[in-house]
Amino acid sequence: MEKFITLTSTVVPLPIENVDTDQIIPARFLKATDKNGFGDNLFADWRYNKDGSPKADFVLNNSAYSGSVLVAGKNFGSGSSREHAAWAVAGYGFKVVVSSFFADIFRNNALNNGVLPVIVSTEFLSEIFKAVNSDAKMTVTVDLENQTITNNATGTSESFEINPYKKECLLSGLDDIDYLLSKKDLIEAYEASRK
Repeated sequence: MEKFITLTSTVVPLPIENVDTDQIIPARFLKATDKNGFGDNLFADWRYNKDGSPKADFVLNNSAYSGSVLVAGKNFGSGSSREHAAWAVAGYGFKVVVSSFFADIFRNNALNNGVLPVIVSTEFLSEIFKAVNSDAKMTVTVDLENQTITNNATGTSESFEINPYKKECLLSGLDDIDYLLSKKDLIEAYEASRK
């Protein structure tokens, strides 16, 4: 995984509440067992017509919006526990998802796949939506080390929580296996002391 320390990016607004994992990645795409190509099908039913042509009114098809930060309504990632939803978000190129609430399983799957879920207050979330509606090129800055997110259009910041272990993994660019391998000497020393 890539290291995540600080990111400043434009945002893609998705002001829809209760977005479940079947909307993020419809079940018909779950046959694959590797992560390749899932970004192409992110929000497929909202993003494409039945003939595969893009729906002009969906935000991912609107050239005014781009960036590595998805800003979503409350309760993002509810529903089934499919890790494919996090694969699709990461595969599209999002490094951060901002919402006022995440389903626990989605939040953990996102962190395991290098996507930082940032929980903010409903007021701060509304402020971001308002700012991006006024200027599609507005940016946010996410500082993982200090656990803050800043709306650069207004200068206001808010702190967010993250599991310390997952924070260390993201800062170091390590998944769970890489983290264990980074502790190989300590593990071997412990094993040797147990003989």
